[in-house]
Amino acid sequence: MKKFLSLVELPTKVASMIPFLLGTIYAWYSFDTFHVELFVLMLVSLLCFDMTTTAINNLFDYVKASKRSGYGYDEHNAIVKFNMNPIRVFLLIILLFVTSVAAGIALVVQTNLVVLALGAMSFGVGILYSFGPIPISRMPLGEIFSGLFMGFVITFVAAYIHSGDGQIAGLFIESSLLSIQVNLMEVLLILLISIPTILGIANIMLANNICDLEEDVANKRYTLPHFIGKSNALRLFRYMYYASYLELPILLYLKIPPIILLIILLTLIPVHRNIGQFVAKPSKAETFRLAVKNFIMIGTARVIVFLCAIIFTL
Repeated sequence: MKKFLSLVELPTKVASMIPFLLGTIYAWYSFDTFHVELFVLMLVSLLCFDMTTTAINNLFDYVKASKRSGYGYDEHNAIVKFNMNPIRVFLLIILLFVTSVAAGIALVVQTNLVVLALGAMSFGVGILYSFGPIPISRMPLGEIFSGLFMGFVITFVAAYIHSGDGQIAGLFIESSLLSIQVNLMEVLLILLISIPTILGIANIMLANNICDLEEDVANKRYTLPHFIGKSNALRLFRYMYYASYLELPILLYLKIPPIILLIILLTLIPVHRNIGQFVAKPSKAETFRLAVKNFIMIGTARVIVFLCAIIFTL
């Protein structure tokens, strides 16, 4: 179990769970609906697929690595650290992937084609993120893809499965004709409330790449900090956190009581402190966890705000 948890990096799954909870609680607040069976199916599919991509990433790094010692590589790559059998790791990846697909198919059966389309696209990006001739994670596009697909698409699907037909979007096939119906205002609102999760997840990726810059270059993994420079990457890291608070006017538009928004504003204090500590000494062992802590605080605060707003309206 210890090896498994290290291989799939379970603590990092918060990056997918918070957008999932945000989308769910937003649908509950906006549409006054919550379906337990759909919630469970998406949870299983999402968690298993997140673990699949992380395991693939670790396996791919192990196979492709030019150096398997130094830079703490033998500590943060679970396959090296625990001397795992790569074949067994591959079989575990297959099991996790099949479980994720099965739960995803069950979710599509109980919803509609929109979930199928977004799910298939997300599966494709998730696999390409860690696998292929040039995985997305080895390119300067990792922050963009991880932020948009984990921060926005997960939030969108989590909200969509609980909404009624046509309230957000619809995809219909009738008499060999494909019809697409989109409520642009609802899609825009979900995008705007997803700003904190989009930027927070992108910053986790950016912090990871800043910390691993030397090791990544040694292993021919050219990420965003390599192209824009470490100092510019640290500036971007700082600015994205502050930009994550730009969605506050949207929460007021959604009629969230202003007093509740103090919960979000109060997170600025520890977030600002953590930014300073990471920028002063970016280190995988010592300060990287601060990026994860910031994301948890920023994302959880939004979930709590919507939950409080629901209680206020009862």
